[in-house]
Amino acid sequence: MGIEEMKAVDIRTVDPESLVDVTGILISDDMTKEERAAEFVKQVKNPYCFRVGDVVVKNVYSTDGISLKDRFEQFVRTL
Repeated sequence: MGIEEMKAVDIRTVDPESLVDVTGILISDDMTKEERAAEFVKQVKNPYCFRVGDVVVKNVYSTDGISLKDRFEQFVRTL
């Protein structure tokens, strides 16, 4: 499956059983940041759509250079 096909998966119609459950993914802390990212993609198969237990997750990635951690901190500050 190509990147555009991965992005286009519709969580309303996808078979949840066809998605990887990320709670079962194990990644070594001994790897570099880049190696961990590559290993995650290898194991999850589709980084845009996966499961967390019984919940289907559709993920969108930003290209603005702001990390997830920074975005989360911004979110928490607005609460």
